[in-house]
Formats: sequence, structure tokens, C-alpha cells
Amino acid sequence: MDFPPHLGSMPMHAITEIHGEPGLLERFRLEVQQFDDDARERLNAALDLAAELHRDDRRVREPYLNHLLRVAIRLMHHYQVRDVEVIVAGLLHDAVEDHPAELAGGEPGADPTAAALVALAARFGPRVATLVAAVTNPGYDPERDRNAQYREHLAVSLDREPWARVIKVSDFTDNGVGVIHTVGPKVVSSARKYRPLVPLFRDLIGRPDTPLSPAVKRHIFGQLDLAEERFSAILDQPAPN
Repeated sequence: MDFPPHLGSMPMHAITEIHGEPGLLERFRLEVQQFDDDARERLNAALDLAAELHRDDRRVREPYLNHLLRVAIRLMHHYQVRDVEVIVAGLLHDAVEDHPAELAGGEPGADPTAAALVALAARFGPRVATLVAAVTNPGYDPERDRNAQYREHLAVSLDREPWARVIKVSDFTDNGVGVIHTVGPKVVSSARKYRPLVPLFRDLIGRPDTPLSPAVKRHIFGQLDLAEERFSAILDQPAPN
């Protein structure tokens, strides 16, 4: 497939709409060219694992891998992350939550999440497993509001893991700012889930120990503003007469 010469500067959702998964894979390839051979090998191994684990998963109207690719590309391009373990964790940030048994090799166990994290640490190192654990949702109490528990979990887990904040805000940007690319009932449910997270991410990204440059932080604050505008447009519609 032929791609335009400006693929490296195209907005990711534009790549998704025009070129689909092949375009995002090519954009990922362009981004990883800046790394050395060892780093590229690790990044491609993480991509291969993510593609295998999520091979049958979809996000409304696209392959789930598209989301993981956008999260990783955003880390490299917009956030200027050069820490390979952070990008690997970005590619695999949903692996433990969505496919613990498969990641752990199908081994039976009382705690599939723990087994999956052990397998991830063995393959990519303990720091990658720690970062993925920080952005992996725990089991929820069915008697309590699920979205409230989600916010509480993020506030605690991201407080102690600055690099996990960076991964999660890339994930949030894809889901929050990208809510206009969603269709059906998920538009409203996503806006309700993610809108209360905007002030949490403003606080987390603004902290001195969040390892991003001032320019990148300003970019993220602008994206949070945009997400808030889109949530308001979806949720604050006047009631019909």
C-alpha cells in the first residue's frame, strides 16, 4: 500500500479514517526509526504480542490494535518519550486486563492477573510489568458505582507512578478527545465515564515529578481542554421542549 509522504505529520485519527490499521502500522514504523536496533527489536516484539493478544478484539468499528498503536505513537511523537520501557508498556497497557490467561500461557491459577504480570515481567522486564499493573483496572465492587471506583483507582495508582500517568493520559486522550470518533450509545457512556477524569489528569500532569517537558505538558493541557469541550457538547444538551 502506498502512503502519502506527510504520513509522519498526519493526525492519528485522520490516518485511521483514511488508511486504517496499515497506515497506523506504517506510522509506528516511522516513529521507531529514531531508536537503536535493540530498542526497535523490543518495540516490535511488544507490538507483535499486542497484535496477537488483541487479534479478535474490536473498538466499536475498528480493530483494537488501532487504539494501542495510537497510544504508543502519541507517546513517541507528541510526548517525545524516548524511554523504550514506557512505550512497550503503552502498547501492552490493556494486555493484562483483557487477556490475562493468554498472556500467562494458559497456566491455571487463583490469580490470573498476577500470573499475567509475572509473564510480562519475564518477557519485558519488571518495570514494564509495574507500569502495566498501575494502569490495569482492579476487580470492582458490584454494589458501588463502577465509574467512581475507576476514578479512585487511578488517583491512587497514578499518584505513585509518574510514568504510568504519561501512559494513561495518552490512553485517555485517545478515548476522551477521540470520543467524537465513537458511534452509538458508547458516545454518551464514554463521556460520562471520562469527563470527571479531566481535573484528575490536570493535577497529575501538572505535578513537578511528571517526567514531561513544559511544552509537552502545555500540549496535554490543551488536549484536556478539548476533551472537556467535547464532553460538554455531548452531555450538556438542553432538554427538548
